Amino acid sequence: MLYNDRMIEFSGVFLKYTKEFFALYDINFMIKKGEMVCLLGPSGSGKSCVLRVLCGLEKPTKGEVYIKNIPIKKVDFINDINVGYIPYKGAFFEKKTVYENLKYVVKLRTKNKAEQESIINKIVIDFKLEAILNTKAVELGLYQKYLVSVARLSIRELDMVLIDDIFKDLDENDKKTIISLLKEQFIKTNKTIVFATSDEVVAKMFGGRIIKLNNGSLE
Repeated sequence: MLYNDRMIEFSGVFLKYTKEFFALYDINFMIKKGEMVCLLGPSGSGKSCVLRVLCGLEKPTKGEVYIKNIPIKKVDFINDINVGYIPYKGAFFEKKTVYENLKYVVKLRTKNKAEQESIINKIVIDFKLEAILNTKAVELGLYQKYLVSVARLSIRELDMVLIDDIFKDLDENDKKTIISLLKEQFIKTNKTIVFATSDEVVAKMFGGRIIKLNNGSLE
């Protein structure tokens, strides 16, 4: 059956790494277009596995996953859907500067050099990146890495944003800043957002629907 408002559905999904261990066990849920959902659970609960399946980085052992009503094994992640993913520790080219990281993404959007610089300048101002623009990503602190990761995603036209437990090693002020930026960039623009956290306070700060996992299963 097709659902016009369905972005994601897990139907009886199992993910098994060894004969004895299920990373995911009989996972069933649906997420609507434009919905924000938090995967909440302790370390090892299966949160990251759900996100990795959605990115196409893991293939379910059993069951079906649908994205935009397409079985995930048939999804073309270049043409069918635009997915933004921030893994734990961030996503960027570590040996390139912040400017080079931004320009790489901007060049995919436009070949016009003047327009490229205009977009980069706006991102630098919006995310307050002036002081680290010429710093190599590998030299950044954790908070700065997440800031650059979010900035890079904000340049792209995305259908779905996936965020994997990036908050657990940040202090309270940095958590609030990153959450505020994510809300501004993605929630207000009606993107489908799935983020994982082990922190119930962070989950409540975001708002949205909470799906709880433990030991690879839904609670």
